[in-house]
Amino acid sequence: MELGNFSVSLSVKDINASREFYEKLGFTAYGGDITQNWLIMKNGDTNIGLFQGMFEGNMMTFNPGWSAEAQDLDEFTDIRVIQEHLKKNGVPLMAEADATTTGPASVMLADPDGNVILIDQHR
Repeated sequence: MELGNFSVSLSVKDINASREFYEKLGFTAYGGDITQNWLIMKNGDTNIGLFQGMFEGNMMTFNPGWSAEAQDLDEFTDIRVIQEHLKKNGVPLMAEADATTTGPASVMLADPDGNVILIDQHR
């Protein structure tokens, strides 16, 4: 089962201050819209998302269908297949994708220590 591109999604208080801070660490913005309070930044193979006012706490994020460069992959494991695998293996879900749909959807879960994981398919 392939989960797709991995990043850390950070809930930030001031997106401009956070952007400036991560730029000092060598990250550059390559996605998102700062006017909508979200940016995706990259340093080598490392991706982070900065999100102001969209959710509480930080989370790990996987994007089925995306490469590390946020490019569409020809083949990928659909979020509904991933969801079914998780459910069959007894993983409790905090939010589920509608199994009767296709396209963009997400699943949210937490690991045993309460760390939130978002699996977010954009296409």
